[in-house]
Amino acid sequence: MQKHWLPLLLFCCFFGGSNIVDAQTTRGNYNFLDFQQKPYYFGITLAYNNSDYRPFRSKEFLTSDIRGVEAVPGPGFNLGIVTNLKLGQYFDLRLLPTLSFAERNIEYALTGDGAAVSQRRVESIFAEIPFHVRYKSVPYKDMRLFVIAGVKYSFDVASDSRTRQSDELVKISPTDFAAEVGAGVQFFFPYFIFSPEFKMSHGIGNVLIYDNQLEESTVLEKVLSRTFTLSFHFEG
Repeated sequence: MQKHWLPLLLFCCFFGGSNIVDAQTTRGNYNFLDFQQKPYYFGITLAYNNSDYRPFRSKEFLTSDIRGVEAVPGPGFNLGIVTNLKLGQYFDLRLLPTLSFAERNIEYALTGDGAAVSQRRVESIFAEIPFHVRYKSVPYKDMRLFVIAGVKYSFDVASDSRTRQSDELVKISPTDFAAEVGAGVQFFFPYFIFSPEFKMSHGIGNVLIYDNQLEESTVLEKVLSRTFTLSFHFEG
């Protein structure tokens, strides 16, 4: 009786595996099956970003001549490289070294009849290293949804030029760490994967360099960074 188990087992494995492939094919996943065999792949990223700060007022704000502190977002763009390592069928590890051009502004409303407004503009060029874990859905018709979560380290390579500017400017630290979450869609084509993605980054460290001689600095307790990014990944 045991001699009949081996042929039966081989029969089930062969036709069971064929059924899985057929199920993928019937969903229209023709291009997906080619990329599914790759343990890792690379690509490039083009992105638009919208960045600002989240300022927190200090107790000195109540006695100062400044009556309002607000963040004004600014546009920017990113250029990056994608490195993707597959962890099973549904998870990926992703490293995306990126060069990011960003603009952030802090606007101060002053007291007086003229209701004067001053603005601190911070134009930055960031060298960023985001590290993400990605979870992907079951593919359907060469398309699948995904969500990401991770952390990002960034360094402002343009900070030295701002340091040489007027001492009357609010100082911002060149280094920053942020937590990131996002979502997107993979579209599988014959020669590449196109993945539009949006993500939110929220700084987890104070980037304000406190200056007790500058009123624009003393009215702030801390400043956190925030960024919305719309990315277009081309991978293969």
